[in-house]
Amino acid sequence: MNMDLEEQENELLALQSIFSSGEFLRNESESAGEFRVSVELPAGFSVLLNNGETTRQYEVSFLPPLLLTFTLPDDYPSSSPPSFTLTCSWLTQSQLMSLSNQLTELYQATGGTVVLFSWMQFLREDALKHLDIHTLLELPSDSSKTPQINQIKQDDDSEAGEQKRNPKSGSLNAQNHLSANLSSGDAVNNSNFRLSKSSESTDNCQKDLSSKAEKPELPGSVSVRQEVVHGINPNKDQEYSGLSLTPSQMLLSQILIHDADQKQKVFASRLFDCGVCFSNCLGSECVQLYECGHIFCRACLRDFCKAQITEGNVGGVTCPQPDCPATPTPAQVKCLVGEELFHRYDQLLLQSTLDRMPDITYCPRHSCGAAVILEKSYQAAMCSVCSFAFCVDCKKTYHGTSKCYEEPKMSEQMSEDPLKGPPQTAEGMKALLEDYAKGSKRRRHLLERRYGRKLLLYTIEKHATSMWIAGNTKPCPHCFCPIQKDGGCNRVYCTQCYRPFNWQ
Repeated sequence: MNMDLEEQENELLALQSIFSSGEFLRNESESAGEFRVSVELPAGFSVLLNNGETTRQYEVSFLPPLLLTFTLPDDYPSSSPPSFTLTCSWLTQSQLMSLSNQLTELYQATGGTVVLFSWMQFLREDALKHLDIHTLLELPSDSSKTPQINQIKQDDDSEAGEQKRNPKSGSLNAQNHLSANLSSGDAVNNSNFRLSKSSESTDNCQKDLSSKAEKPELPGSVSVRQEVVHGINPNKDQEYSGLSLTPSQMLLSQILIHDADQKQKVFASRLFDCGVCFSNCLGSECVQLYECGHIFCRACLRDFCKAQITEGNVGGVTCPQPDCPATPTPAQVKCLVGEELFHRYDQLLLQSTLDRMPDITYCPRHSCGAAVILEKSYQAAMCSVCSFAFCVDCKKTYHGTSKCYEEPKMSEQMSEDPLKGPPQTAEGMKALLEDYAKGSKRRRHLLERRYGRKLLLYTIEKHATSMWIAGNTKPCPHCFCPIQKDGGCNRVYCTQCYRPFNWQ
């Protein structure tokens, strides 16, 4: 007996030195503990969910771990195997039973020696092969019977008789759980699901599987958090309010959330070269763009995005890699630039999107400026915010069937006498502008009487606008929109078509 206890202590100490606390947790008060076994997956492994006519298939690199909770009897390893509980969210009752039987056979094959490390290795490396799962895991659909919490346990009386006949066979106390199972009846009809956790051999349960900002999104679903805290009665129901997931969707969501978590951990521990400053950084200090996969250090990408947003060039918030049109997600932009700049980015992005929509115009009132949806074959529009009705063409108050405001025309008498009309040359218009701007009140009155006040003001305003545009802007060579350059290098981007061109 003392020899068994000594071997148990040596085995548990060895396991503690081999595995991390995330993989093996020992119960110091007794000869017990738990393994969290991450099954090794082959390349191209996928999970598949057939739900009626809808088929969803996702490639994953990690599955939620198997939980093996064990207690070592006093006569282990010489006479009895460990009593254990095997828990998994993505295996069926029959598959868990098959693994439990295989673990018992592994103990019998050792001939009374320690077996926990062999169990760990089998579950990690050979569990999928044993279950004949190769590159595709098909999840149970909701059309089949909704899975319940399953427990498979041999009666103690029959085990005692078997142990007398074959002392090395030990007792099998294996409870098989489908961890993410839901009570079926009210789960579909109500907005709340009850998630039950059951265990009779230990109070140590699974760690959190929590959703984060950069998680993959399921169509028509929301993120699920599976939370069990150590020390809480595992038979107590955990309630989740406001969910609209079916049991199979919840299971699929758990798998994808766990896969994203593990991929992020692997990414954070590796070294990458920043595509901007070419420095070598840990993944925890880098950002990877999902569309293209390019990786940049957080500092470089932050400065790049801040510069683009500050200048109002939301179309330039793209991948810094040359000729790469990929864009960071809104969550990544918000994390990089902060709340204040992200609000500006969000507003400019909305404005830019509306500007490119042909059926959107804006309320011409300066105090409003709300977006207005145009109706085809109608020349009138009404702002939904201030209820202002206006003409789509001239942006003035709606005038019915009357013509829009037209440019004032010179009378025939003025056109016949050039001296009575406004100057037609640039030099003449410049002289008239200076005369009107610097002249006395009487001189202005004379000019207005000569040319007509309305025509004179219109001509001066139009000429001044044309002169400013000609002197301060250049037309985009692609869409011919006037572009003003207020600083920086000679490589500029058109704010209308977002195509680059050389200012010189």
